[in-house]
Amino acid sequence: MSEPKKTPAPAAAGGRASTKKELPEHFKAYKHVWVFVEQERGQVHPVSWELMGAGRILADKLGVELAAVVVGAEGETVRNAVAESFCYGADLAYVCADPALADYRNEAYTAAMTNLVNTYKPEILLLGATTLGRDLAGAVATTLLTGLTADSTELDVDADGSLAATRPTFGGSLLCTIYTLNYRPQMATVRPRVMPMPDRVEKPLGKVIELPLGLAEADIVTKVLNFIPDRESSKSNLAYADVVVAGGMGLGSPENFQLVRQLAQAIGAEYGCSRPLVQKGWVTSDRQIGQTGKTIRPRLYIAAGISGAIQHRVGVEGADLIVAINTDKNAPIFDFAHVGIVTDAIRFLPALTEAFRKRLSAHSRDKLAS
Repeated sequence: MSEPKKTPAPAAAGGRASTKKELPEHFKAYKHVWVFVEQERGQVHPVSWELMGAGRILADKLGVELAAVVVGAEGETVRNAVAESFCYGADLAYVCADPALADYRNEAYTAAMTNLVNTYKPEILLLGATTLGRDLAGAVATTLLTGLTADSTELDVDADGSLAATRPTFGGSLLCTIYTLNYRPQMATVRPRVMPMPDRVEKPLGKVIELPLGLAEADIVTKVLNFIPDRESSKSNLAYADVVVAGGMGLGSPENFQLVRQLAQAIGAEYGCSRPLVQKGWVTSDRQIGQTGKTIRPRLYIAAGISGAIQHRVGVEGADLIVAINTDKNAPIFDFAHVGIVTDAIRFLPALTEAFRKRLSAHSRDKLAS
């Protein structure tokens, strides 16, 4: 249903071959940009607000409204999510609130979303590429018989108003711009931290449209018996860290990766790695940065011994400052790093760590990322 166009660089929306058929008449009524506001356990996932910023840009280009879609149990959590949606740029909000939606279950949430789409007809629907969002987006797209571009890294609209969603393909060696030409809604998921967080502006509650679920608890096969949270203390916080130090195959051995950990500790940073280190078992998968790992937007990113292939680039190019350390002066990472240091990271990292330790007191380390 989706038609790809492959390109070796981040694709601008446009330049598409003129193979577009006339949009079927029954899809011409589909208007406006929707963002699914993901929430669990009373908390809205930050990717929802990141998508609200991206959706605002798309809606303005199309000259249509931006709508938040809030699904959940009736009560304060839903009301707060709706109110915050207007503060992050929504023009209106669609709400499906029901006790059966207290916990995420694919069947119930898919019914709520497809009912909303079929009733109010958006032309673009954006969701976060989280565990929940990926599960829901696939089910909704399949039910609606429309296209879905997963894990998009860039969103734009073409001259004719079609959504242009760019994502890595062929193992990350190319970027591909995908169009859902003759189906509606046009759907895409975007991973957390790919899009910048928009500014929150205090605004009053706007227009809210409510639609009942139309599904009884007895009709839902899956039941939630208990909720056991992950042990967050053992997981990294790479996606939302302000300073990140990462290492790659240029470090040569798992023992040398300790140099990355030591530098991260010295400056109060999170540490990560490129994909090959996870594949070799040197580092756990929750520390992987890149297309198949975490997308990060830190204030400072230090990459040691990482070549900078496109898989890694799409995960880090949102950083404010990228410092690359590599022995190969022609390494791809120097094409997008802000500061490049051509040297052996194994010798350079200990010296850098020691320099930071001498200059930074415990108090200033705590303040570095603030």
